[in-house]
Amino acid sequence: MTDPPIAPTSAEQLPGARPWVQTPSSETESPDSKLLDEAMPETTGQAATGVSAAHSRQLLEWVGVVVLAVLVAAGLRTFVVQAFYVPSRSMQPTLQVGDRIIVVKFGYTIHRGDIIVFRRPPADTSTTDADLVKRVIGLPGETISSRGTTVLINGTPIKEPWLPHLTGICAEAAENIPTTKIPPGRYFMMGDCRGDSGDSRMWGTLPASHIVGKVVVMVWRFGHPYFHWF
Repeated sequence: MTDPPIAPTSAEQLPGARPWVQTPSSETESPDSKLLDEAMPETTGQAATGVSAAHSRQLLEWVGVVVLAVLVAAGLRTFVVQAFYVPSRSMQPTLQVGDRIIVVKFGYTIHRGDIIVFRRPPADTSTTDADLVKRVIGLPGETISSRGTTVLINGTPIKEPWLPHLTGICAEAAENIPTTKIPPGRYFMMGDCRGDSGDSRMWGTLPASHIVGKVVVMVWRFGHPYFHWF
């Protein structure tokens, strides 16, 4: 029996052959370098995604702020304060047509002499305006009447320091207030322009449920800012 041939080792290669040396290739790269190469694009993508998410959150925050501001403004207008313009001359000379007034709708009490804005009573057919502005003259439970140009409450004359000197169409010889017992929860309203005002003398007492709010300040007159507190 003869021994099988022995394959040449790296030290016993054929004459003239160069020694075989293993060179790096894509198939023989170290695992660490492959992980590094593969991780770099993922890190960049994650950073871009993070920036996009941050921008989205910021946009949502701004949208939330705007929505909240709109809701607050709507809530203030509905429940706290509201601006109105004067539609008629029934409150002249105290209020002129086109004056802008601010009405408080919460936390007020009504006294004689206060100016209030209220929804037009159905019995008032002299105008189509949805909201009117007049002055409170008679309070719930009182009996109101007049003698000449003097207003009587429970038979006693009252002073009206809020009433300007009336001239022209606003002046009249008598107030013409029929003797009226004011029911609970209702008010007797009159315009300062007594000679040209459709008020409780024509359409009766005003239910408290019709009151929108109390006038606190005038902010605009004759096309210019004009501040006057009531």
